[in-house]
Amino acid sequence: MQPAGDDVAGDLVVTRDVVLSAADLRWRFSRAGGPGGQGVNTTDSRVELSVDLRHAPLREQDRDRLLARLSGRLHDGVLTVVAADDRSQRRNRRSARQRLAAVLRDALAPDPPARRATAPSRAARRRRLEAKRRQGAVKALRRAPREE
Repeated sequence: MQPAGDDVAGDLVVTRDVVLSAADLRWRFSRAGGPGGQGVNTTDSRVELSVDLRHAPLREQDRDRLLARLSGRLHDGVLTVVAADDRSQRRNRRSARQRLAAVLRDALAPDPPARRATAPSRAARRRRLEAKRRQGAVKALRRAPREE
């Protein structure tokens, strides 16, 4: 297997356990906006890469996790990434594959461990209050003297 993004037509390796076949990927090409030189009006360099996560050959727990975590990005269960950064369609295809693999990899990653609530130590509270007193003393020296 090749690393994600090296080949623009083969299977997409997301993780060691998750590989999307080329048949599951849907490509769409269109004209990209912005500068492009002579070929700007003739080259379909903008790339959209889509995968239907509901029907992709994934383990059930992976499918459920992807659908839950990417619910805001899905349209009818289809995840789409767009690449139009480059003038070359081939480079945009490579970029789209890398972006899709990165989005899926991030969504499949385990949750970070829950944060344990901690309280500052007595010494830390004392240092904080001393620092506040020092800062207050410095600011007091900047004030104009009071007239009585």
